[in-house]
Amino acid sequence: MAKQLNIFIENRPGRLKSITGILSEAGLNIHAFTIQDRGDFGLIKLIVDKPKEAYLALADRGFACALKDIVAISIDDRPGNLLKLTTLLYDHQINVIDAYGFVIEPSKRGICCLEVENLKNHPNIDQLIQQEGFTILEDEKLYEI
Repeated sequence: MAKQLNIFIENRPGRLKSITGILSEAGLNIHAFTIQDRGDFGLIKLIVDKPKEAYLALADRGFACALKDIVAISIDDRPGNLLKLTTLLYDHQINVIDAYGFVIEPSKRGICCLEVENLKNHPNIDQLIQQEGFTILEDEKLYEI
């Protein structure tokens, strides 16, 4: 299962710079990120090449962070594929509580990262998704992007 690094930060200028600086100093690469505003605080979600090392680098500097299990899916970048995926999840009553995606050039494949409610209650989620023709990206494959 792939890991996403969640970082809880004070919503003020310079915090993102601090995080990227710490990770850069540690030789860690950020592949994807999203930022959510929560008023006085924010939540940054990162896909990095070495999540455990990134967690330790930030935690050692006083950042409140956590590693979360996610399902990372490689998906052809064409109309209707996201509908196919979300229909599959709906048909199996799998609730997505957070998601983001990005397209990888030049292959025109997308990556969809899903945080699923009670993931441990869906031990066969990888098989369900693969049976529909999608590719699950195990952690090493995701971190190599």
